[in-house]
Amino acid sequence: MKKVFIAFGLFLISGVAVMAQHIEFEEFTLDNGLHVILQQDKSAPVVTTSVMYHVGAKDENPDRTGFAHFFEHLLFEGTENIPRGQWDKILGANGGQGNANTDDDRTYYYETFPSNNLQLALWMESERMFHPVINQIGVDTQREVVKEEKRMRMDNAPYGGLWEVIKKNLFTKHPYRWAPIGSMEHLDAATLDEFKAFFKKYYVPNNAVLVVAGDFDTKQAKEWITDYFGTIPRGADVIKQQFVEDPITTQINATHEDANIQIPMLLNAYRIPSMKERDARVLEMISSVLSGGKSSRLYKRLVDKDKLALEAGSFNLAEEDYSAYIVYALPMTGKTLPEIQVVIDEEVAKLRTELISEREYQKLQNQFENAYVSQNATSEGVAHSLAEYYLLYGDVKLINSEIDIYRSITREEIRDVANKYLQPNQRLVLDYLPKK
Repeated sequence: MKKVFIAFGLFLISGVAVMAQHIEFEEFTLDNGLHVILQQDKSAPVVTTSVMYHVGAKDENPDRTGFAHFFEHLLFEGTENIPRGQWDKILGANGGQGNANTDDDRTYYYETFPSNNLQLALWMESERMFHPVINQIGVDTQREVVKEEKRMRMDNAPYGGLWEVIKKNLFTKHPYRWAPIGSMEHLDAATLDEFKAFFKKYYVPNNAVLVVAGDFDTKQAKEWITDYFGTIPRGADVIKQQFVEDPITTQINATHEDANIQIPMLLNAYRIPSMKERDARVLEMISSVLSGGKSSRLYKRLVDKDKLALEAGSFNLAEEDYSAYIVYALPMTGKTLPEIQVVIDEEVAKLRTELISEREYQKLQNQFENAYVSQNATSEGVAHSLAEYYLLYGDVKLINSEIDIYRSITREEIRDVANKYLQPNQRLVLDYLPKK
């Protein structure tokens, strides 16, 4: 009984923390279609400025993959008013830091400065949107940068080809079937005019959201935003093409060899719904039950009890159109992938047919409460959340209400969703092996 009260007390504490974290924001749209979200927080003298463009690997031509990731790099080359090679120097000289990243659905740029440098951050991002220099020197330079990144992260890295193999087996029609880094052959073959056309189509104000989060004066920020972004011309409307995959009804078996590994890996991958759907959130909870730390079911069974695996886990790759749920394990010396598959099947079958315990359910709730608080604990985290909720989910209010969705998920729902999506005939089984 004492343990019950302790757990309940921790739940109340975490609940209070979440309630106290309610995030106030305001939003408006400029005449050119740029959506703006402002979130003022004067608790620390820093401010994050971010721009998320609704363009990712899925928007590429199948014969020209890698463009969105390429532009993540290219748009740091310089602008008409920021000389080539000076972007990072300006950041550092003014106490700032920033970066960018790309995935299948969007490209994201951000800077965090001391709060007295908001005007500089807004000017820099407006320069990136309106006045980038896209020339042959920059294209040639960034081609080599991307090639080196691919060599380091994929070609010469242990398990570096993993995600690429999963994607091409899970998807046959959707552009999710290729990795965001794309094909080096496609980038080599692309002309300067093709790169310019890609920029003109996607990197426009009406295909983006600008977020300012942190310590700033709202009235002044609005004036600067209007001055720097308001004159950028609206682009043509971006029409997203829809791709529908046929359901997986028979287990897909695949093998891949990797010269960079000595230990094989077993993977089970399932194609699941868009991250916007409730079922995808339920599957996130299922992932935590299976692999949320060393007390999770897969780890305890495969690593601790049966001593079949060095490591075991699962995770969700949440995306706008479809997501992927992946279970993996690395065998101990002398153990086989089929032995591990039997145990994985047994543990997944339990989730499909039995309710998780009340104790596991409470642990889940605490984990998701804590993750929610951590996600929005900094201006960078808040800026990213606001941008993504607007651009990909279509609902900025989720920054305060999504946790309620997780709170409302029941043990029965966890069982039923597992049974709906985690059937053996709906998966890819991939043996990822050392190259012979």
